Amino acid sequence: MDYGHPLQLGTFITPSAAHPDRVVALAQASEAAGYELVTFQDHPYQPSFLDTWTLLSFVAAKTDRVLLSPNVLNLPLRPAPVTARAAASLDLLSGGRLELGLGAGGFWDAIEAMGGRRLTPGQSVDALREGIGVIRELWDTDVRGGVRGGEHYPLAGAKRGPAPAHRIPIHVGAYKPRMLRLTGELGDGWLPSLPYLQPGDLADGNRRIDEAAARAGRDPCEIRRLLNIRGDEPLEQLVRLALDDGVSTFIVMADDEGAIHRFAEGTGAALREAVTAARAATGTQAPGRGARALAARREGIAYDALPESLRDRAVEPGDFGYAAVRSTAMRGGSPGLVLRPRTIAEVVDAVGVARAHPEVPLGIRSGGHGVSGRSTNDGGIVIDVGALDGIEVLDERERIVRLGPGATWTRVAAALAPRGWAISSGDHGGVGVGGLATAGGIGLLGRAHGLTIDSLVAAEVVLADGSVVRTTEDERPELLWAIRGAGANVGVVVAFELRAAEVGQVGHAQLAIEIDDVSAFVEGFGTTMEATPRDTTLFAVLSPGRGSAHAVAHLYGVVESDDPDTIVDRLQPFAALGPLVGQRVALASYADVMASPGDRAPAVGEPQFRSGLVRTLDAGFADRAAALVDSGASPWFQLRAMGGATEDVPAGATAFAHRDARWSVTAIGTSAAFDALWGELEERMEGLYLSFEQRTDPHLLERAFPPATLARLRAIKAEVDPTGLFRDNFAVGAAKAA
Repeated sequence: MDYGHPLQLGTFITPSAAHPDRVVALAQASEAAGYELVTFQDHPYQPSFLDTWTLLSFVAAKTDRVLLSPNVLNLPLRPAPVTARAAASLDLLSGGRLELGLGAGGFWDAIEAMGGRRLTPGQSVDALREGIGVIRELWDTDVRGGVRGGEHYPLAGAKRGPAPAHRIPIHVGAYKPRMLRLTGELGDGWLPSLPYLQPGDLADGNRRIDEAAARAGRDPCEIRRLLNIRGDEPLEQLVRLALDDGVSTFIVMADDEGAIHRFAEGTGAALREAVTAARAATGTQAPGRGARALAARREGIAYDALPESLRDRAVEPGDFGYAAVRSTAMRGGSPGLVLRPRTIAEVVDAVGVARAHPEVPLGIRSGGHGVSGRSTNDGGIVIDVGALDGIEVLDERERIVRLGPGATWTRVAAALAPRGWAISSGDHGGVGVGGLATAGGIGLLGRAHGLTIDSLVAAEVVLADGSVVRTTEDERPELLWAIRGAGANVGVVVAFELRAAEVGQVGHAQLAIEIDDVSAFVEGFGTTMEATPRDTTLFAVLSPGRGSAHAVAHLYGVVESDDPDTIVDRLQPFAALGPLVGQRVALASYADVMASPGDRAPAVGEPQFRSGLVRTLDAGFADRAAALVDSGASPWFQLRAMGGATEDVPAGATAFAHRDARWSVTAIGTSAAFDALWGELEERMEGLYLSFEQRTDPHLLERAFPPATLARLRAIKAEVDPTGLFRDNFAVGAAKAA
């Protein structure tokens, strides 16, 4: 039986300690010759062999493409919990190139001589079964709680992780009935050696594996059949092994570079051609996802109708990689399908999938840090454009830069720094370009250079009907107007063209101020900021006091100057607002300011962010802000300075219309007390910034967009998205027909 797995060729190289360089060279030769897999036997008690795990790690660093695997790992001398962490680590370091062949052990005198425990044949199978379970549980970081073992691995709550880069397949070296049944129940592959098999053993082994798989509720086609061969077998025999016995990975025992190339170019190439032709004639297809993964699929999504261009990278709830893509940095989620296009053409295909599912939620994700949390959902589709992350200078003289939506601002700032350029962009480098450059972008260069959208001069957009259009001030200008502040409504922006500013070294300031009177501090901070030259932009996060402790304001931001005296002069009035309990001021590039501390862990649940825009921090606003902070109902209350260059842009020039707002206000809270106090504070506000708002009430649109702006947006929506495909991120709704 042909199980349909793609045909692979591999090499089985002796890990000779006498010729370590030659061993590595043979692995590199295998990659150069087009083999998909390189394997090494594992006998830790053999002093004439290199340690297999060390060798795998070294070869991973010396190769780029080829998969790597032990053939097979001696689990009695490599305890399963340690193997799990080592395998995950190597998989992460190699970019997902590890496969794990496991054996139950066999040379017990040698194993015992190395300090291993002698097991009976039955015990060794039980230990392998338990070990596979332990390994997979330690890899499963989506489950809470520690891992507990059994008789052979008595774990007492071992912490999970790290998760490998991909679902590492576990191939079992098996010959006897119990091991074959274990392979069918738990293995991802069966890995015997042809010289050890008698006629009929492959057919018998397949039968036992398939029966065990079926009893375990698995599709036998999930299990790949691998085979170590000498390499001198006739082509006709190998073709029969592939088409009649289901072998799809042939691993050649070869310690000679010439033999490696000869097999790849001769018998191996002919084998590939013969199997491809036979499968084309019979219509044999590759197996899909396993039974457990299929059972996790959500209602209402036509998974099997995905375009070929998206299928390999699509992530479903039952897939290993689902935990890494289900949530964002701010909100937990459980989408039914995450599409990960790599090109504009694939984005078109992804939008087509969404168009075919008008009843399910749709999220668009670039960096996955959006405070609103709308780039994930429950049971719907997410189009993740993170792979479109290019950064390209288009016009050196005009400082025009083309950015993919998946590029992060850390990378953008680092790429522009050598030219002395920067683009105003938020306050966290891990944020993706796509979300910020379609919503506004209230950043640490904002008072000097405006919002991020104020730098946007052109964009390429995939519209709801799948067309790809370009928009500039001269070409479809209404679309560019809408993108600058309400881009989530009109399509998926696949490329942004922005004009960078000339920005040299800046003063990067972080001040911590003890607050005795929160109201007085808020009003004083507002007055001081508005009186400060626009080269300075500071944000403040207020933390409530605990017990007898005072509240604390954490100020951070940028003074766009490389002159220390100017920097001190700008910051001195802020330092006078209260006793300093911490300070750090340094000359830095904007790239240093935006350097991200690393990826955030995916969120769980949905923290309640609230957003508002206000013209000034007057006494009335300050009193209500103080009531909220002093209540302790909001552990995080932020004031972002705007004004300056942001005000220079006319209110009607972009869909972000609140140009007279000099402050953006954000808070987090989950209690009824928080809701009441925020409601009172909200009465002093004139608008809100949708990207910092997690509520989804339709009336919020009227606070985000003035009436004329909203009417204009609805007219554009009626033109480019009349069916409301893009409806799950504060959709404005199409204008009603007269």
